Amino acid sequence: MNTLALTLSKTKLRTILIDLLAILFITLAPALSHMLALPIYMLEPMRIMLIISIVHTSRKNSYIIALLLPLFSFIISAHPSIIKAVLISSELLLNLFLFSILLNYFKNSFFAILSSIVLSKIFYYAVKFGMISFGLIEGELISTPIYLQLVVTILLSVYLVLFYKKEK
Repeated sequence: MNTLALTLSKTKLRTILIDLLAILFITLAPALSHMLALPIYMLEPMRIMLIISIVHTSRKNSYIIALLLPLFSFIISAHPSIIKAVLISSELLLNLFLFSILLNYFKNSFFAILSSIVLSKIFYYAVKFGMISFGLIEGELISTPIYLQLVVTILLSVYLVLFYKKEK
């Protein structure tokens, strides 16, 4: 019984630490971008935190991260706009949902995560295009170069393959 309690405590502690890291990273991303003169948002920090959450915490916690990180970022820094924060949350939730489905279909975590990221990005850009067309948001359709998105997607997929243990 004590071993079970200790295991649960380690799991909860790890989840809390990862959640705090996610919040801290998203909160500090704008300041770090200015300080380092490097646009950290181009590295998709919210997706990075989602993948870390998928690998190291529970599915339920990952859904919470996907839902709340963009909204938390809006509340703390007013960036992105509320409409874009909802869009980003939708994309991350879709990414996680598709990963869960595709993992059963592919039986291969690399192709499941890679496909889920690509499909959620297609969703994101389709909806963003519509929002720009209707004047709901302003800006470029694609602000992060495609090659950089591809590199980040592959690196995150490799990270997941190296460390992910499928939940039972």
